[in-house]
Amino acid sequence: MAQGKSDPNYKIAAENRRARFDYAIEDDIECGIILEGSEVKSLRLGGANIAESYAAVEDGELWLVNSYIAPYLQAKSFKHEERRRRKLLVSRKELSNLWNQTQRKGMTLVPLVLYFNHKGMAKLKIGIAKGKKLHDKRDTSAKRDWGRQKQRLLKQG
Repeated sequence: MAQGKSDPNYKIAAENRRARFDYAIEDDIECGIILEGSEVKSLRLGGANIAESYAAVEDGELWLVNSYIAPYLQAKSFKHEERRRRKLLVSRKELSNLWNQTQRKGMTLVPLVLYFNHKGMAKLKIGIAKGKKLHDKRDTSAKRDWGRQKQRLLKQG
C-alpha cells in the first residue's frame, strides 16, 4: 500500500533529519513502541523530538532513551513523564541481531522516524549506523553539491 498523501492514517510525528548527516546508515528496522495514552495524543499533535535520542539493547530488551514527547495539556490525572525510557518491540531474532551488531561490530542504533503507520499504530524506524568522521561528512556534502551543479548544467543544456 502506498504511504503518504493517499493514506489518511499515515503521519510522521517526528523525524531525525541530522541522523543521515552524522551517521552512515547501513540498515534500518521498523519496531513498535510502548506508549501511554497521553503520549499518543501528544504525538498526534506533533509534539515530539527524537533528535537527541538513541536506542540501546539492555537486559535482553530494546529501549528508546532520551526521546521527548511533549506533555498533553488535556490530560489531568494521567500525565506522562516527558523524557522517560520507552520500550521498543522487536522479535527475538531481530533483537539478537541488533545486540550482535552493537556489541561486536561497534555500530549504534539511531532513531530515524517516529510515525503512525497505515493502521494508525505508532512505529519507530531505527537505523543501524556507524558514526561518520569529519572528512566523511565533507565528502558527503561535496558529492551533494556536485550533484546539484551537475543537474543545473544538464538543465541549461
